[in-house]
Amino acid sequence: MKGAMQPRPFMVPGPGGPMPPPQQQFGLVETRPPLAAVLRPRFNIPGLHPSAAAAAAASGAGKIASTYDLVEPMRFLYVNVVKARDLPVSATGAIDPFVQVKLGNFTGTTSVKAAAHSPSWQQVFAFSASHLQAHLLEVLVRAKDLGGDDFVGRVAFDLAEVPVRVPPDSPLAPQWYRLEGRRGEKLPHGEIMLSVWLGTQADEAFPDAWHSDAHAAAGPAAVASTRAKVYFSPRLVYLRVAALGAQDLIPHDTSRPMSACVKLQLASQVRRTRPGAPPGAPNPIWNEEFMFVVSEPFDEPIVITVEDRVAPGRDEMLGRIVLPLQAAMPRHDHFGKPVEPRWYNLMRPSDDPDKKEMKFASKIQIRMSLDFGYHVLDESTYYSSDLQPSSKPARKPSIGMLELGVLGARNLIPMKPKDGRTTDAYCVAKYGPKWVRTRTILDTLNPQWNEQYTWEVFDPCTVITVVVFDNGQIGSKNGAGPDQRIGKVRIRLSTLETDRVYTHFYPLLVLHPSGLKKTGELHLAVRFTCTAWVNMMALYGRPLLPKMHYTQPIPVMQLDYLRHQAMQIVAARLSRAEPPLRREVVEYMLDVDSHMFSLRRSKANFYRITSLFYGFLAMLKWYEGIRSWRNPITTMLVHMLFLILICYPELILPTFFLYMFMIGLWNYRYRPRHPSHMDTKLSHAEMTHPDELDEEFDTFPTSRPADIVRMRYDRLRSVGGRVQTVVGDLATQGERAHALLSWRDPRATAIFIFLSLVVAIVLYVTPFQVLMVITMLYLLRHPRFRSRMPSVPFNFYRRLPAKSDMLL
Repeated sequence: MKGAMQPRPFMVPGPGGPMPPPQQQFGLVETRPPLAAVLRPRFNIPGLHPSAAAAAAASGAGKIASTYDLVEPMRFLYVNVVKARDLPVSATGAIDPFVQVKLGNFTGTTSVKAAAHSPSWQQVFAFSASHLQAHLLEVLVRAKDLGGDDFVGRVAFDLAEVPVRVPPDSPLAPQWYRLEGRRGEKLPHGEIMLSVWLGTQADEAFPDAWHSDAHAAAGPAAVASTRAKVYFSPRLVYLRVAALGAQDLIPHDTSRPMSACVKLQLASQVRRTRPGAPPGAPNPIWNEEFMFVVSEPFDEPIVITVEDRVAPGRDEMLGRIVLPLQAAMPRHDHFGKPVEPRWYNLMRPSDDPDKKEMKFASKIQIRMSLDFGYHVLDESTYYSSDLQPSSKPARKPSIGMLELGVLGARNLIPMKPKDGRTTDAYCVAKYGPKWVRTRTILDTLNPQWNEQYTWEVFDPCTVITVVVFDNGQIGSKNGAGPDQRIGKVRIRLSTLETDRVYTHFYPLLVLHPSGLKKTGELHLAVRFTCTAWVNMMALYGRPLLPKMHYTQPIPVMQLDYLRHQAMQIVAARLSRAEPPLRREVVEYMLDVDSHMFSLRRSKANFYRITSLFYGFLAMLKWYEGIRSWRNPITTMLVHMLFLILICYPELILPTFFLYMFMIGLWNYRYRPRHPSHMDTKLSHAEMTHPDELDEEFDTFPTSRPADIVRMRYDRLRSVGGRVQTVVGDLATQGERAHALLSWRDPRATAIFIFLSLVVAIVLYVTPFQVLMVITMLYLLRHPRFRSRMPSVPFNFYRRLPAKSDMLL
């Protein structure tokens, strides 16, 4: 705000030196690409024969299906190599056939089928129209032996005769073609089944096709990593386990008092109880409850061990039991019947596991339940993309669709200059449980993907995350390099107008120890379509999370631990896909290190709070201007309004809400016209001191040499991380109040100003005394008439957008 007091910068101890100069061009750039949602581009393929182009235009191939209208059409020549039969026999009696598809300088090769006279490949090749360098397509069948590659036969196609296929037409049926010799003569033996057609990226064969620019990738695994894929996160559930007590524990050494505790282990998650009470008793009582994160299918059992602490760091097992997760009672809400505890026999180390009956055994009382009513958090609540409960029957119907078109990128930085390459870029987008991965465009700084994806939307107050990575399996020496991050984009759906196509270049920003760097720009097209307006508006009055989060809340510290475990499970599951979504990709998408202390983020949150007081300073300056009679007309009007409100106090509240209504209408002309993006000034990333960046990128624990410095430094960072979270929460509350009239969420502001008008009218026609009596009676009502669920105004306020999703 102009004229407002600027906060004093933090004083940072450390090495001196000038501050780095701020970089520019970190904002969004609006574009107007020729999308099918706006116009219908002509079917123009570079290098294609004019007769083929005319046939394509006549067939209507220039139109992309309505579900694929947020990207520019890209033309591809598809070749589906199905199988062969009746291949000739070599001198040794057996051949190892494979197929080469050649188009100009580009060649695609299938796998080799050993000793097969009727091999089957079922492989699709895609040649980009921009790479068409010839008018003749050759499909050659060869046989691999010890002497090299032997020619078996060929089939040639003129591109002018290739048909054009437009979805949603059915796939083109493959046909048998007799093999020809080198001079074009028909061979007596050998046929191959093929289908060749011209299509776009909307073709269903596009994701699994071997693209012409990826044929040179080393190895089938590297080629597979270049394909576009869709992944789904596993369904996560909270497992609640309560260790209540035990009976008839037998210690190994009866000469000393027993100190029994329970160890619960589920895969890598380990929890321990305190020693049972009373100390030394053979029937200890714990009454401690723990929560674990489990995923479907529930294959991992939980191992419950009762241990006796005989010395510091030394425990002796008194008994153990392995329980499958199916033994836990499923709970879909808190209204069901309570979970009853059960007694289980503990297996002692000397017991025979094959023995069915035991005359005597120690027992432990356990209460277990699978709580499907919670939403298992694997993302930060500030930019979560999914708020649905794990229970499928408790989920609400969708309220709309989110469509994302990943058009391309420009001016990416070279990620592999040492390997003689530029960048092998691909994008990963996550919304809800669905992850999408575009194909990898090899060795270019300006990739063009033009791929479109769709998600169902169940809550508008969610965030979609899009990240650009460099494929580490391409170009590296051993193909095992990590996928390096290039930049991240987050878009909050509630800030988007419905049925509007947003096309922008989003800057890709990465913070390095050397400072903030712009690594390129990502071109996206986004559209949010609402199919249930009433349900979407009603969501603003409902709780953000499922009911069980409020009726049986989970402590904050335990929730952070469970979120970390959920992220590990999701990363492990997606890394087992083919091709895998690698662990470093999943962890960066889910912001696994967002809890680490950063002086830069602490300063950003502090300034977010101080900026909220600028409005109060402006009001004080306005009041001082009224007192000093700087504008006599305004001062007289204020005096008249003050006298009217004193004479008619019933007009105070209607005037206030009417004033809010007028401010909301006035701010409509200043509403944001583009999606919010990471703000470098808000994040204090442009003018960050090098010593602060050195502290932020330091390891945890610190790598400082002195032990005492390490201990104090780690403690300071731990405390500072909690403080920055609290400060960020305070800033979020103030920013949500500011969002009531700022039109950042157009639907929420519309609801608020409409209710302000209604309240102003109600307060005008209702006596002030009646309103006060009703308000006080409502506030002082009996607890029996109060609900444990948050109120509608509280739910509405929690759903208002803050600037936390804009932080870098």
